[in-house]
Amino acid sequence: MLLVAGLGNPGEQYAATPHNMGFLVVDRLAARHGIRMTRKECQAIIGQGNIGGKTVLLAKPQTYMNLSGVAIKPLMERNEIPPSNLILVYDELDLPWGSLRVRPKGSAAGHNGITDVIAKLGTQEFPRIRLGVHPGHPLSSGKDYLLSRFSRQQNETLDALVDLGADAAESMIAEGVEKSMAKFNRRAQGATPEEE
Repeated sequence: MLLVAGLGNPGEQYAATPHNMGFLVVDRLAARHGIRMTRKECQAIIGQGNIGGKTVLLAKPQTYMNLSGVAIKPLMERNEIPPSNLILVYDELDLPWGSLRVRPKGSAAGHNGITDVIAKLGTQEFPRIRLGVHPGHPLSSGKDYLLSRFSRQQNETLDALVDLGADAAESMIAEGVEKSMAKFNRRAQGATPEEE
């Protein structure tokens, strides 16, 4: 079984914000594959179904972003899912809006949700999908921006970005991380060099 966990914050006030890109991608996957996200388990909303011929557990932790590992670790333990079968989907302020990176492992790079997952799991060796959310202009506060509602301009391309994230997750499930990296890691203009 694979676990696709999208990171975000619960509550209506956070629903349409850059920090909830992970939730939006998981919801899109659920809609595409007829998976009902109605069960609560390990402080997460979950649904189970078949994607790309594999059994997949979709999850949206309800612990708030900075405590994402509190939900993800017990979910993995209960369902006997190793870190290599986890796909974490989340927003990335270091990447320009509309871009996407598939990575097989890596550091948190300042993302508090990932910091917590790495701390709880005791490893950073798990695949992830990073969705670029930087608006392309200087920010006085990254935190305020991540928790503010999408701009009108962003709303025009949001659907395409969520689709891209869902496409990448489907590819990783069906074809594996390496093929998905080759397929999706197109360097967008203005992207910062990858940290290794």
